[in-house]
Amino acid sequence: MEGLNLVSTFAEFKDQKNIDRATMMGVLEDVFLSQLKKMYSEDSDFDIIINIDKGDLQIFWNREVVEEVTNPMTEISFEDANKIDEYDLGEECSVEIKLSDFGRRGILNLRQSLSGRIMDIEKANLYNKYSTKVGDLFVGEVYQVWKREVVLRDDEGNDLILPKEEQIPGDFFRKGDTVRTIIKEVRFNNSNTPVIILSRTSTEFLARLFEQEVAEIFEGLITIKKIVRIPGERAKVAVESYDERIDPVGACVGVRGSRIHSIVRELRNENIDVIPWTNNKSLLITRALSPAKISSMTFNEEANQVNVYLKPSEVSLAVGKGGSNINLAGELVGYKLEIYRDDDGLEPEEDVLLTEFSDEIDMWIIEQLQKIGCDTAKSVLALSVEDIVKRADLEEETAIEVHKILRAEFED
Repeated sequence: MEGLNLVSTFAEFKDQKNIDRATMMGVLEDVFLSQLKKMYSEDSDFDIIINIDKGDLQIFWNREVVEEVTNPMTEISFEDANKIDEYDLGEECSVEIKLSDFGRRGILNLRQSLSGRIMDIEKANLYNKYSTKVGDLFVGEVYQVWKREVVLRDDEGNDLILPKEEQIPGDFFRKGDTVRTIIKEVRFNNSNTPVIILSRTSTEFLARLFEQEVAEIFEGLITIKKIVRIPGERAKVAVESYDERIDPVGACVGVRGSRIHSIVRELRNENIDVIPWTNNKSLLITRALSPAKISSMTFNEEANQVNVYLKPSEVSLAVGKGGSNINLAGELVGYKLEIYRDDDGLEPEEDVLLTEFSDEIDMWIIEQLQKIGCDTAKSVLALSVEDIVKRADLEEETAIEVHKILRAEFED
């Protein structure tokens, strides 16, 4: 009965954890055999017969019938063997071992060993399941909401983690909500347990959403060449069509924005610019800085920098809120973009880094300007006082004083 209970318990565990029959049988036999070797001898020979479906367990200790015993773990005397049944010398005598023979401590060791092995299998199965799905969309239900993370559960009851830093600003979840994410990585914690990390801020998440909404991308007629984004604020997606009859931008946007709108809603109203990809660097920069209209540009390949000249009225459009447009455009094209007014009369070589003015301008002000993409004196002068106040969150008097100090640098 004790054997029945023990085997039945782990048979149920097998069903709950989706462990296949062959694996479970192998684990049970291995654990019992290991315990028997500890109790008897490594040389001992045992037969273990387990029927998981019925919960049956039988263990037989096999020894050779000999005239004189030299190793009691592998041999049994002719006299003792014939007390059990009729045997001839040289035959194998099998004696059944009851689970009660293991003793209380032995049974406890069996349970602990079995539990440990099953948990190891469960960890391995979890890792194998999700390590092959990194980069795939995952839709799950919110199970717990914590300050630093949200816990989602899959159909098998496994926990998946959506850390705070992988959530889009403005994300708000309640228990029971259905959430779309991407499987970012599978890593091990201190107890060697696989932890599945989800993300909503990665560029791959945006790519998977486009594949889901745009049939032409899913079918391979349109390819996403590159994505850059500031989660929850702005993104730029460069696309290319392999079929001249298909407009890649129009296909991604959809009729009256039907396709792009669902993605924008999922990303908490993130502003998405879809750009037709080109290998022409100048044309790609022009498209990336849209809606601003560029007057001209010069390349400095050695410094990996492009100086972009615009009319004063176009500067704020090119820079974008908090410098988001120019920063993302630079990431997309792979250059550092510097904005200049095409009528300010200043040559690029005359520009000066803002940090050179640290003796006249407080460092915290310089840092605020750098946050909006202004690293040089000329890039700040390209903005009006009003733009600086609004984008860098500075007082008007401070912005006027900064303009005054920087312009004095270029005056005779």
